[in-house]
Amino acid sequence: MNGIFRQLSIVLGILILVGAVVYSNKLAEQKEPPKQKEAAKESIPQVNILTVKNETITSAIPIQGRLEAFSKTPIFTEVQGILESSDKPFRVGTYFPKGSTLLRINQEETRLNLLAQRSSLMNAITMMMPDLKIDYPSSFQQWKTYLDQFDVKQSIRSFPQPLNEREKYFVANRNLLSQYYSIKSLENRLGKYAITAPFSGVLTQANVTVGSLVSPGQMLGTLMNTSNYELAATANLADLDYIEVGDRVSLTSDDVKGTWTGKVKRINNIVDPATQSVIVYIDINGKNLREGMYLRGEVAANSIKNVMELPIEIVNTDEQSVFVVKEDKLQKMEVNIQQERGNSVLVSGVPDGTQLLNSRVSNVYEGMTVEVNEDKSLSQKSLE
Repeated sequence: MNGIFRQLSIVLGILILVGAVVYSNKLAEQKEPPKQKEAAKESIPQVNILTVKNETITSAIPIQGRLEAFSKTPIFTEVQGILESSDKPFRVGTYFPKGSTLLRINQEETRLNLLAQRSSLMNAITMMMPDLKIDYPSSFQQWKTYLDQFDVKQSIRSFPQPLNEREKYFVANRNLLSQYYSIKSLENRLGKYAITAPFSGVLTQANVTVGSLVSPGQMLGTLMNTSNYELAATANLADLDYIEVGDRVSLTSDDVKGTWTGKVKRINNIVDPATQSVIVYIDINGKNLREGMYLRGEVAANSIKNVMELPIEIVNTDEQSVFVVKEDKLQKMEVNIQQERGNSVLVSGVPDGTQLLNSRVSNVYEGMTVEVNEDKSLSQKSLE
């Protein structure tokens, strides 16, 4: 009996194991296979594109600098004397029109000396006349006319022209020419006792007051022209190819309201070794300008043909390249960077109609498969 029971137990266990295997296979057949294609499709990144349209763009070069007066001159004296009052006080901030008297220096001593020398010359000519009438009668009349018109209070006129060499030596022998040029020198010196404004401007420095004794070579003050200024602006060395003398400049101030228009007057040839920049001098005038003001602006420089302005984020500036979307794959294309403009760059060498990658893509590489987002504008310029 025990043997039969043991055999039945073994057969029953085998049947149960076979049934479990059959039931498990039927459950496996009822499960759907994974959708591999859809999963792979979901891994393709969607990107935005930018369609290239080349055009002519005016290059705008950023500049900045401090304002300086174009005409600014120190005032010196060439004579000695006591300062006298003039029409306007010689004080800082006083405006003087062109040709007006800045300062007067007492000239009485020099004026009397000049009168004395003119009188001596007149006396010398008078003493010469009898001999001249005898030896050179043909020249007597022109010298008599000269003597009749002689006025010690007026500037002397040039001597009559000699009719021959003998008359020339005759006049020179009486030391008349020496006296004549001494008087002309003194007349020229007398004009330096009144200092006039070479241009209209404001006094920015005054070192003397009325009643002071001044000496030759002494600096009396500084006069500055307030109608014409010059901006010494810095420009990057790489931008000089686009700046020319005569280019127009738009300028603004952070502290004073208004916009001023200037013009590039000249460009320095020296490069600052520390900043690799060059000084560009801009002619500017207008209201509310002051020396020392800090201005910034842009130079409307040369026009660049067949370029497009691109966001700097989509351009590899080191390799000078961009990614192009072609048949849903990325291809690298070389470009020529013409100019960097802050957050954008001007590039050339990309044909019109080319579709550029305009999205941030992780681990981007050439040959990468992408899907173009049709809902985005093809002409957008900024990354989203």
